[in-house]
Amino acid sequence: MSRRTGVKRLQVEVDPDLCISCGTCIDMCPEIFTWTDDDKAAALTNEVPEDLEECAREAVASCPTEAIKEM
Repeated sequence: MSRRTGVKRLQVEVDPDLCISCGTCIDMCPEIFTWTDDDKAAALTNEVPEDLEECAREAVASCPTEAIKEM
């Protein structure tokens, strides 16, 4: 939850076992997703800033293996 508003923020997590390194999430939302040293996608932050929630949700929906989960 955001400390200021008490509103639960969108959180995302990438399962590296399901990630096939297609890069769709990184292309769609580079402010939230990046490459790991193992060439897998990872979230730069678990809590998504409000202004990037739509971008992050589109990346979640576009993942071909459903490796990205909203929490």
